[in-house]
Amino acid sequence: QVQLVESGGGLVQAGGSLRLSCVASGSIFRINTMGWYRQAPGKQRELVASISSGSTTNYADSMKDRFTISIDNAKNTVYLQMDSLNPEDTAVYYCNADLTASMYGFKYARNYWGQGTQVTVSS
Repeated sequence: QVQLVESGGGLVQAGGSLRLSCVASGSIFRINTMGWYRQAPGKQRELVASISSGSTTNYADSMKDRFTISIDNAKNTVYLQMDSLNPEDTAVYYCNADLTASMYGFKYARNYWGQGTQVTVSS
């Protein structure tokens, strides 16, 4: 079993910053890519940023100047530093991992989601 656990969400004023963390645990053989998505009320889930184990990053255009994604491979942890937050950033932020798991000697590739962490930006 593999679990993703997010932390770091909360309430912040416009212009403020938050740092999200997501730890992957369980029978992990190799992490390929980890990332963050968000879903605002009444909207579809959208990519925020992703990063490979080799630290190749991909950002949504609207967030690349304010958000920074990073990964600590030794800790199976991905971070999202969010600066200059505005009310439009209010959403549930979900961690995602594309990885190879290992169980009973078998390896299999799967995609996993965390439970989400609420980020609320007040004006």
